[in-house]
Amino acid sequence: MSSINAKAQQISAELVSNKKVGSYHHMVFSVGDLAFQAKPGNFVAIAVGGPSSSMVLRRAFAIYRATESGPHGGLLELVVAPHGQGSKWLTGLAPHTSVDMVAPLGTHFGIPTEPVRALLVGGGYGSAPLFGLAELLKNRGCRVDMVLGASTASKIYAPLEGKRSVSSLTLTTDDGSAGIQGQITEVLPRLIEENEIEIIYSCGPMGMLAAITEVSKRYGIVHQCAVEESMACGIGVCMTCVLPVTGDDGVIRMLRSCIDGPVMDGEQVIWDSNRRIPEGTFGA
Repeated sequence: MSSINAKAQQISAELVSNKKVGSYHHMVFSVGDLAFQAKPGNFVAIAVGGPSSSMVLRRAFAIYRATESGPHGGLLELVVAPHGQGSKWLTGLAPHTSVDMVAPLGTHFGIPTEPVRALLVGGGYGSAPLFGLAELLKNRGCRVDMVLGASTASKIYAPLEGKRSVSSLTLTTDDGSAGIQGQITEVLPRLIEENEIEIIYSCGPMGMLAAITEVSKRYGIVHQCAVEESMACGIGVCMTCVLPVTGDDGVIRMLRSCIDGPVMDGEQVIWDSNRRIPEGTFGA
């Protein structure tokens, strides 16, 4: 395991709470001192299906929030969408059930050393890591504005909490059922200019992250994004989550999202590779 995951542990984590919130499940796990190591942008890998399951691959979930103390000790909170067999099995668990969890994994969002004006952009349940990040940035004296978008209102996670966590919250939906109708990127230029944004943090579908990168490049703003690639192992072994990234030296390399990410510089990711190795990639 690389130094990125040097603090990761494999533990038996007890499910403390499992509540349905809109289209998603808010799940809380007791993890002891491991919670001290988790930072916004990190993720967990959970074995799903039980001991007799044919689902041998773990499922990766972004950490929504880490709480370092409480009646159950350290806690990790996840927001899970019950889409496939693995996530449906997980969201069907009852409190006091234990799961095999490896955490915290991956890179985390970089926090400025000086107060900045930050814009947080989240799509669907992919916005989960942004809530803990917003709290951390505010504690550092940053102004924090947030945009949450989804196809419809029920797929925007915790808009009321988002409103409490930031200086301003903007909602967008494709069908107009909440906030402004349209794509999430359509509101970014106005917010960047009105709030004099200096850095963008984002989580969500890859197409959305690519579109945000185009906006950030236009304004010359740093864009840190948590990429959404399929992570079968979570620790850099299986190579299922590779994507092309241009390094500081100008060389394109196929990097593993679970080790070199999920948080990356949006401007360095080659978004239009269509899962192909770009010409000139190192080692190709």
